[in-house]
Amino acid sequence: MPRKGENADVSKFEIPADGRLVRPPTIFRNFIAPNGKFPPEAGRYHLYVSYACPWAHRTLIVRALKGLEDVIGVTVVSPKLGPNGWPFKKSDDFRGAGDDPNEGAEYIKDLYYIADEDYPARFSVPVLWDKKLRTIVNNESSEIIRIFYHAFDSLLPEEKAKLEFLPEDLKTETDEMNKWVYDDINNGVYKTGMAGNQEAYDEAVEALFGSLDRIEAIIAKSEGPYIFGKRLTEADIRLYPTIIRFDPVYATHFKCNIGTIRHNYPHLNKWVRNLYWRNEAFKGTTDFEHIKVHYYWSHYMINPKRIVPKGPRPDIEPLAEGEA
Repeated sequence: MPRKGENADVSKFEIPADGRLVRPPTIFRNFIAPNGKFPPEAGRYHLYVSYACPWAHRTLIVRALKGLEDVIGVTVVSPKLGPNGWPFKKSDDFRGAGDDPNEGAEYIKDLYYIADEDYPARFSVPVLWDKKLRTIVNNESSEIIRIFYHAFDSLLPEEKAKLEFLPEDLKTETDEMNKWVYDDINNGVYKTGMAGNQEAYDEAVEALFGSLDRIEAIIAKSEGPYIFGKRLTEADIRLYPTIIRFDPVYATHFKCNIGTIRHNYPHLNKWVRNLYWRNEAFKGTTDFEHIKVHYYWSHYMINPKRIVPKGPRPDIEPLAEGEA
């Protein structure tokens, strides 16, 4: 019997009969800790990502913020997610894509089958790979970013080790915010765009814009440039990948067109522009070409001609001179 994905288009989302997208859980959920199966070691672990994927984008941001570039290697796949999943350069030589330096894989799915020859689920990114044991440590982005917060602090200079993106006094509030931001915004754009019928679409798009209104009001009251005032936290890191993609992709491709960030959400617009233009960890990990090509090319069930639109122009608006 063929393994899952060998004779099937693994790029497709499976939509239940009621039309509501249900994202399956990730399977590899290990952590890095001293004296464990996966101890912190420089050069042992490798991060596989797509610039296009918002979940992978989170991990790139934290890797850059924490200065982990010399500790954890990274390989970017092509944004053209096809029948065999995410391809490396050898299978699709897209600008910025790399070859797999560890296993010589052609597709991300090859790594999953090395880790588990009977792997039954989706071949997603990000993937945190252990080169020594030739297996996947973790493929859940929300956990990988928390691994990156402190698991490698012993290998970092003090100024990087002391950075805190999940402060104890904000942890409960952050966890509560993460839930509705994930359900209604991060995954909400997908539930809207992948809805299988009008009822499911209407439900998802209303929840999405209701929560955009909610986060807009929170940022409007913030005393600093970030969601929680003057401290950059996980809340900003988890929201940014969705908001930066909203106008170039989600508003059109996923029919999230009740409004746009730049025209209808002035505080969110200022917030995302501040992160992009003033913090290289955000700007340097944002590639609009990869983002647009991935969605408009890969989701041919939505865009069968695979035409990638030119707009909006610009991809993100500049900060005005003197804008705080």
